[in-house]
Amino acid sequence: MHNTGSPRPLPRVRIFRPLVKICGLTDPDNAVQCAQAGADIIGLVFFPKSPRHVTQAQAKAVIKALPAQVPAWGVFVNEPLKTILDTAAACGLKGIQLHGQEPPELISALKAHHFTVIKAVFASRSPGLNTIPLYSQSDYILVECGLGTLPGGNAKTWDYGLARKTARHHPVFLAGGLSCENIEQAVTAVAPAGVDLSSSVESAPGVKDIFKVKKLIRRVNTFPENR
Repeated sequence: MHNTGSPRPLPRVRIFRPLVKICGLTDPDNAVQCAQAGADIIGLVFFPKSPRHVTQAQAKAVIKALPAQVPAWGVFVNEPLKTILDTAAACGLKGIQLHGQEPPELISALKAHHFTVIKAVFASRSPGLNTIPLYSQSDYILVECGLGTLPGGNAKTWDYGLARKTARHHPVFLAGGLSCENIEQAVTAVAPAGVDLSSSVESAPGVKDIFKVKKLIRRVNTFPENR
């Protein structure tokens, strides 16, 4: 006899506290405030077209001000290896986020230089979720929607559950429009290793509203540690 009732809902993913990356900082004092509020990672954008773009001098000032236990990751879009390595060495970056159409070989080259590497893929444009196997050497996959005119930082919410399958096989950072209102729903749907916050906690591009940052991190800190 066939069961003609409603299909069973998918089981909820158990929530654990994800890492919190605050991205797009431009000011040392603002970055320190975010670190003191509980940010695990600070992101610095080296994409010239971004309103959150920093020069090497700005990045060095931010990194110098940060507590030693809070690393800075640089965000690059379609830059050659030499440019990334030169910038990372000059500024003191610990991680590299690739947010464009970079070839998988670039990940291998960066890993050979002992960087943490995070590769962005998108639910709504290329490189899409189907390209993730190409980037399996990366430490993390960042998944966001990809709508808007910029590679990231568009503050658009989307169907976060689309990243759930990826998170089962690879550590995922979830990005795009995350806020206190939807963070639990998003983390429950995906069980990501981390969340990436930028536009949704800003008062202006590159300037984080520390009240919003503290509020969201307090919300994340209610999730149990994954031990």
